[in-house]
Amino acid sequence: MHVFLRLFIATLLGVTPLLALGAGTADTIFHNGTILTINDAQPKADAVAVKDGKILAVGKYEDVSKTAGVNTQKVDLAGKTMLPGFVDSHGHAWMIGIQAMTANLLPPPDGTGKDIPSLLKLLKDWASANQSAIKQIGWIVGFGYDNSQLAEQRHPTRKDLDQVSTELPILIIHQSGHIGVGNSKALKIAGISADTKNPEGGVFQREADAKTPNGVAEEYAFFQLAAAFGKSLDAQANERFAIEGTRLLASYGYTTAQEGRATGASLNALRRVADSGALKIDVIVYPDILEVPDIHPTREYHHHLRVGGAKLTIDGSPQGKTAWLTKPYFKPPPGQDKDYRGYAAITEQQTLDAVEKAYANNWQIIVHCNGDAAIDLFIKAVKAAEAKHPKVHNRPVLIHGQTLRRDQVDEIKKLGIFPSLFPMHTFYWGDYHRESVLGPERAENISPTGWILEQGMMFGTHHDAPVALPDSMRVLSATVTRRTRSGRVLGPQHRVPVATALKAMTLWPAWQHFEEDKKGSIEVGKLADLVVLSDNPLTVPQDQLDDLKVLQTYKEGLSVYKRGSAQAAAPSPALFGMTLPGLRLPDVIAANLHEPGINHLHGDGCFNDALSLLLNAVEESSRE
Repeated sequence: MHVFLRLFIATLLGVTPLLALGAGTADTIFHNGTILTINDAQPKADAVAVKDGKILAVGKYEDVSKTAGVNTQKVDLAGKTMLPGFVDSHGHAWMIGIQAMTANLLPPPDGTGKDIPSLLKLLKDWASANQSAIKQIGWIVGFGYDNSQLAEQRHPTRKDLDQVSTELPILIIHQSGHIGVGNSKALKIAGISADTKNPEGGVFQREADAKTPNGVAEEYAFFQLAAAFGKSLDAQANERFAIEGTRLLASYGYTTAQEGRATGASLNALRRVADSGALKIDVIVYPDILEVPDIHPTREYHHHLRVGGAKLTIDGSPQGKTAWLTKPYFKPPPGQDKDYRGYAAITEQQTLDAVEKAYANNWQIIVHCNGDAAIDLFIKAVKAAEAKHPKVHNRPVLIHGQTLRRDQVDEIKKLGIFPSLFPMHTFYWGDYHRESVLGPERAENISPTGWILEQGMMFGTHHDAPVALPDSMRVLSATVTRRTRSGRVLGPQHRVPVATALKAMTLWPAWQHFEEDKKGSIEVGKLADLVVLSDNPLTVPQDQLDDLKVLQTYKEGLSVYKRGSAQAAAPSPALFGMTLPGLRLPDVIAANLHEPGINHLHGDGCFNDALSLLLNAVEESSRE
């Protein structure tokens, strides 16, 4: 019988083509659960067969079971729900690892940092439980406090942190990654005093005398604190960040992760980890185009790692009030007047040159733009690059797009720019956007997925961890409900159906990464990247989506996470506040904290550039 006729008959019978052609015996068959394929041609199935890490068959159990052999393992899903593994539309796989070695200062529901006394207690408790780490590192470090969620509605200061210790330096990092606070000892070690001037693109907040630093350091000023802490770490810690970050991502069902802005140091660390065989999920890396001169993208993975393209950062963070807007902030930050609109992190010419460089080399470029003024500049740069290179189709990506205007949606559609949006912001900072950042009117339209769908466009939704936990179910819930912490629905016109939100976490970001032929749906021939959830997201009440749990994650048919293992500890599946095993720390590092010969630029707003100094400090220390 002609092969195409056999395929046609197989389709009519509901039997997958590989099964119909007798492609072999399955290694594993998953059955007795709800299987959501994210494949419009076959939305649901009773069973899935896997062979050599790929999907062998999808369909009715009686048909799929014909692929079974004497050694086939049958996995009973026990009524749970299986989907394709989640594809990270934007996050920071390496930087997520920092959460594994610091005190968890996140506010509820991800932590207990609800006020300044609770932050101080968390730091004291962490210090008490991690004496060996403190002895080696010499610092107390916490991550994730959020002044907008603290009862005092302000940042902690050096005087607050001095209550924890005046002998040990203390550094706490804001959830946005834009701001850090040091105690008096940390400021002294970092060389920050009343004589220290604000760096370009950064601010040291001052006490009442307008001279003495109060410990709060914004943007580029924060780098000075981060660099001082970086002197405590070595390259082994760098590698542990990558391992712990991907481990946490797997616990939330991600089988493809992204390192959405790599430096030379983090890229080197990821390569070493990949070569060691320690990466259990795929990681796509985007080196900073302004900091890493030689970027060599590839479509092929090497030990679960590949360089996908280049990253560019144009502005900062809306909740940090450093995103670059066309209209003033609703309430300007301290020290700014009513016309304050944030600022660009780089010049217009740097933006134009970087995007043109990516097009000239046929590199995919992903661009951080939170403010609409930054998005305007990105659009201008893409138009200019396309005029010079009209045959390049590199799927440029808009990262965050928090204040994307309706007219800009039309523009990015025409230019083929893929929007990777951040609707999880509606939960974490939606109330703050409404009351302080953008005001009631503009806040309704942050991460405007409704406008994107009106244009018939695909989009991705992301977590941007470690700005927030890489909680896939929180991403799903926020995209569908847009409920804030207070329960308000922010921008009901931008809510999307659950089925659409699932595509924005699977098939569409797979397309974003040029991997739609291999990932994002449960189809014959694709990788057996799979996740098992506690219930069916299509049928549970929408206000319970964030209660769904990832029970197991499979990468190419192999289990890389199972809930109930050592990875599943409160308050999240990963371990917070734990000392990294085997951490070896030097006493001295090289003074040069930048990539040699590269002008370091600030303002990503994704927990990136401040830690770039830390990264390079770590890398330099390993060469001594």
